[in-house]
Amino acid sequence: MESTHVKGGSAMATYTSNRAATQLRRRAAWTALVRTFKPGTPGLARRIGAIPRMVGATLRGRYDGKSRMTMMLVSAAYIVSPIDFVPEGILLFIGLVDDAAVAAWFAGALLDETERFLEWEKRQQAVPGEVIG
Repeated sequence: MESTHVKGGSAMATYTSNRAATQLRRRAAWTALVRTFKPGTPGLARRIGAIPRMVGATLRGRYDGKSRMTMMLVSAAYIVSPIDFVPEGILLFIGLVDDAAVAAWFAGALLDETERFLEWEKRQQAVPGEVIG
């Protein structure tokens, strides 16, 4: 959703593009959270319990989540780090928005990835010829 009616620079286009990306990340996080409570999907406790197994399977090379786990680790480090791309001390509201956007992406990515891992785990336990419900 980049603005095409920009005169005298790209600041407004960048702002519009960043705002759209933030809204998509936030929507993805909310969608993942809502999906957590739908019947037939793994609940929050089950997903949280799967995190250590997911990390272990990824480190052993059995699960293909290395790039996603790396991005989640980087985003978690960014959230807790005192170093910020947009410091809150200078640009209070915008500084908080960038942290919130990263946190929303992290939450959505973690919920999505744990659901994907649990499905992968279920397929690994399947016996050939057996129907998985």
